[in-house]
Amino acid sequence: MIGEQPITFDRFIRWALTALLIGGVLYLLNLLSSVLLPFFVAWLIAYLLYPIVKFVQYKLHVPTRFLSIIVTLILVTAVIAGILYFIIPPMVEQFEKLGKIIINYIHQAAALNSFPDMVRDWMMENNSEIEKFFLSGDFSETFKSIMPQLFSFIGKTANVLLSILASAITLLYLFFILLDYEYLSANWIKIFPKKNRPFWSELMKDVERELNNYIRGQGTVALIMGILFCIGFTIIDFPMAIGLGILIGIMDMVPYLHTLALIPAAFLSLMKATDTGGNFWVIFAGALIVFAVVQLICDLIVTPRIMGKAMRLNPAILLLSISVWGALLGFIGLIVALPLTTLLMAYYQRYVTREYEDEQPPELPKTQ
Repeated sequence: MIGEQPITFDRFIRWALTALLIGGVLYLLNLLSSVLLPFFVAWLIAYLLYPIVKFVQYKLHVPTRFLSIIVTLILVTAVIAGILYFIIPPMVEQFEKLGKIIINYIHQAAALNSFPDMVRDWMMENNSEIEKFFLSGDFSETFKSIMPQLFSFIGKTANVLLSILASAITLLYLFFILLDYEYLSANWIKIFPKKNRPFWSELMKDVERELNNYIRGQGTVALIMGILFCIGFTIIDFPMAIGLGILIGIMDMVPYLHTLALIPAAFLSLMKATDTGGNFWVIFAGALIVFAVVQLICDLIVTPRIMGKAMRLNPAILLLSISVWGALLGFIGLIVALPLTTLLMAYYQRYVTREYEDEQPPELPKTQ
């Protein structure tokens, strides 16, 4: 066992150098996060879309990989558009109702039928004070304080344009990764020296197995949870029942993130109470009951049966890893949190606890 080996000075130096190397890699990733983020996002999406691309090419007999990628992207875009169709229009309708409610409240509270008339009357009554303000030093100070905010707004606009450019670059990365996915998957190991390739090959097979288990298992749990929420909200006649259920299902791809959906649920409860004259607390209590019932069904029945003992990545560990990697690497850490965590756990299980000691080591792909 590794714990029975004596800690020599040479071993200590190698551990220290390894720790420094890992720290340097993390620092470099953080430094280059804005450049590397589109690539990591594209690789993650390619990893998820590759089975669909392969199905389209070989099962639907689309002649080339290029056309298979195009068909896959069209299909995925259509699915996303369909999901947004169930979420965005009902939400816009709710916001329109909220705007009407606010306008009616202002009219009733101010006893005025025209907001412009109110503004004009106020300006006429305070004309002299307004002129004094523009001629005073306070106005110049106010103007000076506003200018940095204006430049900040311009900077944010530039960031939006850069984000659009990054999205285009991500799409290009995605296309080229999918185009040669098999080659990249089979030959990435060549970046390591030959003597180290068996180590990385075994380790990455463990990582791929854990990732596949998690994505399939949690995806199925999220799908079932979304369906249950759609049914529950429809039964209690809750606003935006289908859209909110779909949104919760998508959010549950990260375990327990769907609890944040209580915020729009409270907003929709307020809208329904205002629109129908019902009691807000009664409507919101109905939504809470749906949340509690679906959560119990998923925690006690769905999750244990689907995830089972094959899934070694506990949801609590996943949430902790997202927090830790996000704190270390920023937004790019959120993207790579799951692969890095499974990588560390696979290393620990194979080379520290020796859980796979009796397994036959996998054969390396032949390199030319």
